[in-house]
Amino acid sequence: MRRAEVSRETKETSIRVSLDLDGEGSTTIATGIAFFDHMLGAFARHGNVDLAVEAVGDLEVDCHHLVEDTGIVMGKALKDAIGTGKGICRFSDAAVPMDESIARVALDCGGRGYLVFNGAFSDYPVGGIPGDLFEHFFYSLCINAGITANISFEGRNDHHQIEAVFKAFGIALRHAVARETGSDKIPSTKGVF
Repeated sequence: MRRAEVSRETKETSIRVSLDLDGEGSTTIATGIAFFDHMLGAFARHGNVDLAVEAVGDLEVDCHHLVEDTGIVMGKALKDAIGTGKGICRFSDAAVPMDESIARVALDCGGRGYLVFNGAFSDYPVGGIPGDLFEHFFYSLCINAGITANISFEGRNDHHQIEAVFKAFGIALRHAVARETGSDKIPSTKGVF
């Protein structure tokens, strides 16, 4: 069973995430930030991950705490759902074009969290979210999930660039956590993640 549910409460946010790696891409997402909901939905749909996110935070301050903490909780849920990693492919990559933009994501779901994030946004927030906060979201997710991600993107439209990133991440994750036919081994020379 590759499902997980994780909750986290702080003085700034209250986040609950449930996900199923063997889902169909169905979502119930409510973060209070419509563009963020849209991006999480794109990730889930293209990753075939059933995803529920309930997030409440101090949006009157700004969206930083809520976006960061959602990444933390999603990362912990992914780590729990991947479990020992027995029988998964582990590595994958995907490239997604969106009009003039393209995003490339390569993943290693082998238990070590790391992020390389190459690309640039304009100085204007995308859907009310400052561009650098998307990098912080993926950093928080990867560190807590034990996923190494190399994300790169280019283009002219910030919306297209970040949406391509979320879609590519979902596709790469779907293939990285897919079960290898007939394998029950942990894909590591160490024998553990």
